Amino acid sequence: MAVVHALIPAHNEAPTIATVVAATRPHVDRVIVVDDGSRDDTADRVPSEPGVVEVLRLARNRGKANALWTGMQHALEQGADAVVTLDADGQHDASEIPNLIAAWRTHPDHLVIGARLKGREATPPLRLFGNRTADFWIGWASGQPLHDSQSGFRLYPASLLRRLTLPHDERRSFVFESEALIEAERLGFPVTLVPVRCIYPDQHRASHFRAATDTLRIIRMVALRLLARGLHPLGLLRHLGLLRRP
Repeated sequence: MAVVHALIPAHNEAPTIATVVAATRPHVDRVIVVDDGSRDDTADRVPSEPGVVEVLRLARNRGKANALWTGMQHALEQGADAVVTLDADGQHDASEIPNLIAAWRTHPDHLVIGARLKGREATPPLRLFGNRTADFWIGWASGQPLHDSQSGFRLYPASLLRRLTLPHDERRSFVFESEALIEAERLGFPVTLVPVRCIYPDQHRASHFRAATDTLRIIRMVALRLLARGLHPLGLLRHLGLLRRP
């Protein structure tokens, strides 16, 4: 029986973390919360369930990339066959985790993305434009059609995580997940999309994403990836659906 762990990176998420963990717990074998140097009582609000729900406390905030990396390595050490990642602010519907797991069982060598396509018309226009722009460039660099490349609701097979080696320092905080799509495809793990609900909670906190700085870092990463592959013309054709993967 496959073992699935959920990984929830959290930085100052005291208002929502307990609810997110409680909603996630029925669908996985273990929940790992990585408290990324929170200044509030995020870690203390995680429901206690030894051996099933655990908190990894980082002494200081090092960014989402490092929190994800730390949790992924821990999950591998604990014997996970797959790791589902979701945000701690309640924007992902944990009841849809079984859909991601089902897609992984059908495509065990794919990285599964919970693409926020249900109710996408409610997405703020500027955010939707940014997401679609990112989809184009990251889809080109990874050589595959992409929708919602910025979704953090994903399932990573352990077989991919054992081979995935990416920078995960503070400067890569919001670059990591975009780069993971490109590197996964290069390693032979293309993306499978699972449509999920698009949720914007009433008391949704301000995003930790720094629009100018983090966007420029993602653009730089994608540009370097494309240049390294000679602008990857086959990738562009595959992304546009004009050429099938071999």
